[in-house]
Amino acid sequence: MKSFVLLLTLIRIFSGPLLFFTVLFFHENLLAFLIFVIASITDYLDGKLARGYKVESSLGATLDPIADKILVLFALFTITIATKDPFVGLISSLILAREFWVSALREYATKSSMSHLTKVTFLAKTKTTIQFLAIALFLLGFYLENALLIFLASFTLFLALLISLKTALDYSVKVFKL
Repeated sequence: MKSFVLLLTLIRIFSGPLLFFTVLFFHENLLAFLIFVIASITDYLDGKLARGYKVESSLGATLDPIADKILVLFALFTITIATKDPFVGLISSLILAREFWVSALREYATKSSMSHLTKVTFLAKTKTTIQFLAIALFLLGFYLENALLIFLASFTLFLALLISLKTALDYSVKVFKL
């Protein structure tokens, strides 16, 4: 079971670049949507199975957030290039900057024996879910060539940005005790 849980995490890592090529080089938007949905499901399953079967590992705990970041990074780059929308590009850049910032905070907190301050919160999990929803809406909108769906995806991505900034601020305040 431990190997299967790790495989689910690895699927997310490799799905990011695969998504990029599927949309931008092969223009297979339905396939990209399906790849992303499957990768998103692995995010839920790997943690649930690891906890449920008590096969949590430090490698899995390290790779899981990295897998999410790789998937989101490639997806946001893909969407930004595909839409050629500077608004989407700005939102994507700010979301990615938040990810780097929070990763740095977590590393600092760990080195300072304060890792309990940067444990993943419910709001941060909600942020990831909304990011995944926005990305799925974009990919579905590309497949259906539906401008309304792409607009809804942009709005959802903006909502994810707001939550991203809120969680970054929350973690920063905890770590620096502002």
